[in-house]
Amino acid sequence: MNETMVCAVGNVATRPVYRELAAGPSARFRLAVTSRYWDREKNLWTDGHTNFFTVWANRQLATHLMASVDVGQPVIVQGRLKVRTDTREGQNRTSADIEAVAIGHDLTRGTAAFRRANRPEAQTNTPSQPEPNWETAPGGSTTPAQPATEPVAEPAAVT
Repeated sequence: MNETMVCAVGNVATRPVYRELAAGPSARFRLAVTSRYWDREKNLWTDGHTNFFTVWANRQLATHLMASVDVGQPVIVQGRLKVRTDTREGQNRTSADIEAVAIGHDLTRGTAAFRRANRPEAQTNTPSQPEPNWETAPGGSTTPAQPATEPVAEPAAVT
């Protein structure tokens, strides 16, 4: 499927809103993305137009978003761009949403400390598998070497 993937760098403009839905957790916030350019006449950096996107995060990303992101923080959002048009009060409106795949702090403007989330161990009925032998097997194969087995005798042919 052809989808428009974007990477937007900006600031969190609204407090993230969290909801528990039938499909799992969901969170959203508004992202302000302002272009900057060098104004040669004034000899300084100038802010350009600001675009606003509604960023949607689902499942585990929504949960981590709520614990990590707040208003005013610089973030980088990667996801699928969705442009919607609708009519409200007789006027056509266009909005741009980003269905986030990844969200993180912009480290060019500050520091962050990553904390791995504790995941509950999955309850499985399958026995644990031994760690595979990642050594290269004889003959250049990357599969683990198999132990030698006794050859199986073929049944005698009837004539």
